Amino acid sequence: MAKVLFPGTFDPVHYGHLDIAHRAANLFDEVVVAVYDRPLKSLLFNPETRIRLVQEALYGAKNIKVVAYSGLTVAFADQIGADAIVRGLRVFSDFEYEFRMALANTRLNKEIDTIALITSEENTFLSSSTVKEIASLGGDVSSMVPPHVNQALIARYRELNSGADQPL
Repeated sequence: MAKVLFPGTFDPVHYGHLDIAHRAANLFDEVVVAVYDRPLKSLLFNPETRIRLVQEALYGAKNIKVVAYSGLTVAFADQIGADAIVRGLRVFSDFEYEFRMALANTRLNKEIDTIALITSEENTFLSSSTVKEIASLGGDVSSMVPPHVNQALIARYRELNSGADQPL
């Protein structure tokens, strides 16, 4: 039974992430979507909210489960018995970053492969940063994220604009 890990911060989850998760689910027996809890970048949503948003977005997917993790991605992949790590590639600059990460992960654990899936054409421009920037300026991201994520973004930016600054 082939199990793969699809890790990320998913801050917020968008249609590009969901495309990769569903396509991986068509290729492998089990996909573990792992929401990283302590990245080295500032987050809009706290880990619990990001997990809930991803779970709701993937609700009903039979062979996809959503979990939280911390620490080294390759160590977590080994811990859960994953055969590989799945990553999405949008543009050429993604390749360089993902290539370096794959090489580093292989150095740490030769048993865990990295598999890159090329994003669907309609999602090539999508990134969580782009979604957040547009949403923070009041732009419409409803074509980029599921409805419940759109509502969470609207609520979070309202909250931030009212003076609250803790991750939701």
